[in-house]
Amino acid sequence: MNIRLSLACLVTAIGLTAACPTLAANNADRVRQSLGSAAEFDQARQAGKKAAFFCANCHGQDGNSAYDYIPNLAGQNAVYLLNQIDKFADGRRQDQFMSGLIKVLKEDDRFNMAIYYSSQPVRSSASGNPAKAAKGRQLYDGICKACHGAQGYGNEKIARLAGQQPVYLKQALEQYRLGSKLRNDPVMGSIARRLKDDDIAALAAYIPAMR
Repeated sequence: MNIRLSLACLVTAIGLTAACPTLAANNADRVRQSLGSAAEFDQARQAGKKAAFFCANCHGQDGNSAYDYIPNLAGQNAVYLLNQIDKFADGRRQDQFMSGLIKVLKEDDRFNMAIYYSSQPVRSSASGNPAKAAKGRQLYDGICKACHGAQGYGNEKIARLAGQQPVYLKQALEQYRLGSKLRNDPVMGSIARRLKDDDIAALAAYIPAMR
């Protein structure tokens, strides 16, 4: 996997996420090759488990975060995870801690960790407010299901939401709504701007319980 990016793959001047088809395709090809070989997949998974100690304090040893404001990585699509890692590495996504950490990881470590986390089950959590969760389900079916899937599993390009941490979801949606530089996806922004505070709270009550 080649992490070195051309100028065409850098962030655009207006701050929107720039696409990098070549890099994403390389990630997808490598993941599919690993999935096609049980021995190769297991080797990557075991190596990824060892490399994951870099991330365990925040994201949990198995990718299930102990903190409701830090995202679960368990169960995410491996290609999606690799693409997000690349974005932190080249600046398309920015986080003071994550950006620095990713840059010290070797390319093989990044790949192996993505394989490892993708293979781990997510621990979903039931909502303490059934009425709010019911509203969240209606909202999810109306505005989220088309992209993230009926079960919230996502795909190579779209994040898995099912079982995600509630406070992290709430903060992410609020950042999309504000047009934060940390969350500047135009599609998500246009959706989030239509959400009221109660809508966001309802989605954050329902999505973590999805399995």
